[in-house]
Amino acid sequence: MKITTVAAAATTLTAALVLAACGGGDPTGSAAPASPAPAISAAPDSAAISAEHNQADIAFAQDMIPHHQQAVEMSTLATERAGSDDVRRLASEIEQAQGPEITAMQAFLAAWGAPAPGAMPGTDHESMGHGADQDGMGEGGTGHGGMDHSGMGHGGMAGMMTPEQMAQLEQANGAEFDRMFLEMMIAHHEGAVQMAQAELANGVNPEAKALAQQIIDAQEAEIAEMRELLG
Repeated sequence: MKITTVAAAATTLTAALVLAACGGGDPTGSAAPASPAPAISAAPDSAAISAEHNQADIAFAQDMIPHHQQAVEMSTLATERAGSDDVRRLASEIEQAQGPEITAMQAFLAAWGAPAPGAMPGTDHESMGHGADQDGMGEGGTGHGGMDHSGMGHGGMAGMMTPEQMAQLEQANGAEFDRMFLEMMIAHHEGAVQMAQAELANGVNPEAKALAQQIIDAQEAEIAEMRELLG
């Protein structure tokens, strides 16, 4: 399946989730307010999100937000550093898909009265002292340039890059950047899929579970394309 097809479907579902948070229809089929849905750009109304949730739902949103934020940071680097048009396109699609998903998950936490996660892991490489020795990563990561992908993890979140790995990516350019980006993003996506599968298995909130399935569908398709690009 082409990423553009999955990305379009993912964008549609994310828009529906955000619209539901704003007071529009619920994509899971639960009761929705009768008032018209505001524009997607409007601040989400947490009162419109289903109140049904458990600790698994909270953990899913709290962990996936910084996980997505790191993917966005990695994708932003591709704008200037990627050597391949395919890598730049893929990075742009990842960024465009995951930004609205972050907004939706922030709305979930606000609706449930749960605290939002702190600053994005990977932004301040000097202040991040943990993650390098974690082993909570999905399978499939491969080493590049001395990087040990088996050691990925950040606070127990599967597939997160360490500060050292992010620094290596920031310093790469062209074909070297492309390979590092693809290898790292495959591992990152595999971690997100694991986290989303845990939400499907253990969560109860319908909007969160719908978003988890969207993440699985989109990121598994992106993993397949990234493996093709690696050759």
